Amino acid sequence: MIATKRVAVTESVWAELSDLKRPGETFSQLLEEMIEREKKARLIAHLKTIADEGDFVELPP
Repeated sequence: MIATKRVAVTESVWAELSDLKRPGETFSQLLEEMIEREKKARLIAHLKTIADEGDFVELPP
């Protein structure tokens, strides 16, 4: 059984989400996709920070 939760959003956020939603797509599907994109973006940003600021040592062959 799938649990259903409600998330309060402003009218303007609801309108923006509605505009992003494709025909036949549920809000849950839209949000899942947005969450995955955000996770990937955060990972890439974190890896970039490590590459830019990290102290690396050369490993012997």
